[in-house]
Order: sequence, then structure tokens, then C-alpha cells
Amino acid sequence: MEGGGVKPGNGCLKAVAALIVLLLVLGAGLWLAGDYLKSRFLAPDPVTIASSSLQGLREQNRLSTFAARYVAVVTSKQSRVGLSAEKTMIMPGMVRYEVDLAKLQQKNVVWDAANKRLTVTLPPIEIVGPDVDINAIREYSGGGILMRLTNAEDQLDAANRKAGQAELVRQAREEMPMRLAREATRRAVEHSFAMPLKAAGLEAQVAVYFPDEPGARDREQWDRSRSVQEVLGNRN
Repeated sequence: MEGGGVKPGNGCLKAVAALIVLLLVLGAGLWLAGDYLKSRFLAPDPVTIASSSLQGLREQNRLSTFAARYVAVVTSKQSRVGLSAEKTMIMPGMVRYEVDLAKLQQKNVVWDAANKRLTVTLPPIEIVGPDVDINAIREYSGGGILMRLTNAEDQLDAANRKAGQAELVRQAREEMPMRLAREATRRAVEHSFAMPLKAAGLEAQVAVYFPDEPGARDREQWDRSRSVQEVLGNRN
């Protein structure tokens, strides 16, 4: 009998081929699963990081990054029975510019994944004060006879105090100090969001707006593909 070797049958070859295909499929599946798990759990998630930054800001309650000192000069006059009196008051006062961070909500922070851009819309700037420097107030008066005979001086003082505080607030609301206050607040908030993203190795642009500024409109929710609720829900 020639050719004493045993040749494998077709069934054996098919079984080996099927096993190889199965191993290849399993290997590809494991590779894809590993890649997914790496991107899902190991890669930094900008929405989660921004959500943590948002919570940290809200816990501060109020943010004050700018203050300014103003001086009001006001004069009140009064006339009675042919007599007149007047008083001039020089009133210095400090005004703070604050943002109520408790009003900052998730819908005010938007992540644009395509452009790697985080947009934050802040509540409006609020003016707090004025804190009047009582020791620095100076007064000048005229018409002493009327003030000695009546309560005209008390009324003039009350009118000057009211007018002086209103004048300090008016100065605080002028365009230049409001612009400086916004820029100082904008830089502080940009830093609060940008630093954690940078520390996580994410190159992202952070833009901060106030409600009445261009760019703040049409930015009312998180990117729906990765909302905060969905990210946290998937981890439960």
C-alpha cells in the first residue's frame, strides 16, 4: 500500500477554519469593547468636568470680583418766611459688583462638542451698596438763622443723604465701571471652568456672556448627546 500518511478530511479542515474565524471575531470584539471602555471610563468627559465646576461656583453663592469708590456732591435748599438755607454734602462710598451664582443653572452652560467650546451665560451684574464712609463725609452750610429757628437742617440732611446715595449708585451704573466689572467677572468664571478642563488634558475654549450680550442667545441647554443627567444616569 503506497503513501502510508493519513490525510486530514474536509471536515477537519472546516473545523479548523471555523475556529480561526471565531478567534478573529472574538479578538475584534474584545478590541472594540476595550476601546469603548477606554473612551467611556478613562477618557476625560468635558460635560462631567464642567458640571463639577458649575456646582463649585454655585456653592460660592455670590461672586464679587470688582469694587469701586465714588464721591457724590449734593446740595439741598429750603426757603421759609423769607429766609433760606442750604447744605452741601460730600459723600464718599464704596460699591461692589456681584453675580448671584445661585441663579446659574445647567441650562446656562452649553458644551459644543464639534467645536470644543464651552459657553456660560451668567446672571446679570448686581450693584451692592453703597457703603458710605461716614467718617469722610464733609458738609458745608449757609442760612444759619433758618436752621436755628426751624428743623430745616434735619430736612436738608435727610435730603442730602438720600440724594447722595442715589448719586453714588448712578455713578456705579455708568458704562465704564459696568464694563470693567463684567470683564473682571468674565475672567474669573472663565478661569473656574478652563482650569479643570486643562488639568484633564482637554483643549477647550471657554466663553462667558451676560444675558444682554451677543452670543448669549440660543444657548439654553447642554449638548443633548451628553447631558449631565444622562452622564450621571449611566453611572447608576
